[in-house]
Amino acid sequence: MDHRKARPPVSARQIVVQNDDLNKLGSWPVKGPIRKVSAVRTDMCWFDLMYTGFMNKIIVIVALAISLLTKPAKAQADQHERFDYFAANREMIRNGVQAVLMCNGLFTSERSIEQVFEQELAYVRDRVGTVDGGDYLIDWQRRAVAVGGGESGPVMRAAFRDGIGAVILAPDQDFDDIEALPQIKQPAPATDPSAIAWPNGDLVTIEPLPMQVDGGLLQAVSDWAFDRASPEQVTLSLIVVYNGQIVHERYAPGVTVDTKTRTWSTAKSIAVTLIGMLVDRGLMSLDAPLDIAWLPELRSSETDPRRSITLRHVLQMSSGLDPVDSFGMEYATGSGLAYWAGASSVNGARRRGLVREPGSYWDYENYDTLLAVHAMRQSLGSIDRYHAFPQTALFQRIGMRNTLVSTDRFGDFIFSSQVYTNARDLARFGLLYLNDGMWNGERLLSEDWIQFVRTPAPSTKERGRFYGGQWWLVPDSRDDVPRDAYSTAGNRGQYVVVVPSHDVVIVRRGLDFGRQGFSQWDLTREVLKAIDHE
Repeated sequence: MDHRKARPPVSARQIVVQNDDLNKLGSWPVKGPIRKVSAVRTDMCWFDLMYTGFMNKIIVIVALAISLLTKPAKAQADQHERFDYFAANREMIRNGVQAVLMCNGLFTSERSIEQVFEQELAYVRDRVGTVDGGDYLIDWQRRAVAVGGGESGPVMRAAFRDGIGAVILAPDQDFDDIEALPQIKQPAPATDPSAIAWPNGDLVTIEPLPMQVDGGLLQAVSDWAFDRASPEQVTLSLIVVYNGQIVHERYAPGVTVDTKTRTWSTAKSIAVTLIGMLVDRGLMSLDAPLDIAWLPELRSSETDPRRSITLRHVLQMSSGLDPVDSFGMEYATGSGLAYWAGASSVNGARRRGLVREPGSYWDYENYDTLLAVHAMRQSLGSIDRYHAFPQTALFQRIGMRNTLVSTDRFGDFIFSSQVYTNARDLARFGLLYLNDGMWNGERLLSEDWIQFVRTPAPSTKERGRFYGGQWWLVPDSRDDVPRDAYSTAGNRGQYVVVVPSHDVVIVRRGLDFGRQGFSQWDLTREVLKAIDHE
């Protein structure tokens, strides 16, 4: 029997589907609308069923093809940059950090090896060895330290140099290269500082506190600063100056009035003071392009967009250059190579490319300060004049006899961080600013320059106006501290706070580590509770 004649044929328009997903595949191979029903007809002939099955196979093939075309390849989707290509750098820099901190701790700060491991090296994660020994060597005769070797990574060496402090050597140098490192000879003081009255010297007479100062509250503030809830906040010294006189001075056990420790980025505020002196003399200009030979050297250097960067831009941390110390790279590349691995502090600063319009964005970068310091060197001419300038222009004139500015192995000042000094020298420095740049009746720094460093950088306007020119300002978010206060700020809690409206200078030195978190504005708030107390 011919079943096709016995049963009525099914037209193409009557082919039915049950799967909603088929309607999502696009063009249907049979012309006409698709009618969805709940079940397939049972009166279809064998030919109709075969045709329907054939068409369903075609649909499956088309669906599979579309799926393969739209699904990304698994291998491509799984590619991520997880490998730390700078791991070797991090290990080298870690050893360099330890070598510099140990060398300065022993020979600049003149602390014991026990104190160095307990406090200076608390900052170093996974430090090498212990106080009892390990993969490090101290050469007491050469005043040098080597850290590393074997499983501890590459050996990094640092050596103390007169007038400078510790200088880090390159990884391929050894102790035989020490004599080729720079040093700055400084004349001995003509008069014993302990016989010279404060602030020019260190003779401090004990006198009754001024009536505006509450001694009990001031002692409570001191206890608050030294007895911290966090073991990661370690106060070494605290000085409060009111009306030019020291009204409170305190040191932690093992620290004396003579102990020199690292200022970290408080050095930036000292550097901008020296630069201001040169601007005042007309040897540098705030708004002229920096006198910098940028790297790499280009054939048409006049078209280099970095030529638009000014001294103002770098002092306000708004150069627009690649922020190489950000994004977790500070101890892998960038200025870390100059601080801790013997690279040139100048070449690295000059090699960054422009990523933003200068002046448009605030990025805290050590290299911005070092560019300004390099421009300072260019303005002074000879290397001897450059090396003598901090002493002759500032330190000797205000009694900062305990201050050393470190250089890299090429003789360039690392004035963004590596200054060693004591608390009293920083108090003198703060007094210079409190006195509007005057010292013993002589103007050392113009009022215009002090106003510049205290004026919020335009790039911080939308972020709280917290930064001026290498000095930190009271952020908009705080209303418990006088608006005219301004401060240096260095890693591990190095602060010099100047409060003109209260005639106060506050110095806090620390060896904080870990999360740190000591606030100079909280300290200022507490100190001022004891001043002008009613």
